[in-house]
Amino acid sequence: MATIERFHVGPRLSDMAVHNGTIYLAGQVPDDTSQDIRGQAEQVLDTIDRLLAEAGSDKSCILMAQIFLKDIADITAMNEVWDAWITSGHTPPRATVQASLANAAYKIEIVVTAAVR
Repeated sequence: MATIERFHVGPRLSDMAVHNGTIYLAGQVPDDTSQDIRGQAEQVLDTIDRLLAEAGSDKSCILMAQIFLKDIADITAMNEVWDAWITSGHTPPRATVQASLANAAYKIEIVVTAAVR
């Protein structure tokens, strides 16, 4: 069996696991919940960039993204941030849904699966 490498392991979850050339990120949420959807989305995408780099990858290697929005009415603003962030020509399959998030102050949570470079 291939080794499973876990990053930032906590008592309940790890931020990321790598197995067999695939990176699995836990749902990433903003640290500063006082910001609007744009600010929260930028924070989450910055965290995703950092985690993927730590695992030897980057956003051009994303295989799938799942985006959870507290309010689907925020999708236009979130898409503007996403479109500015994502690598042209490497847009992954993506699902975006409205959901009740674990903290009422979160406007967004993103789950990413990516390939190791």
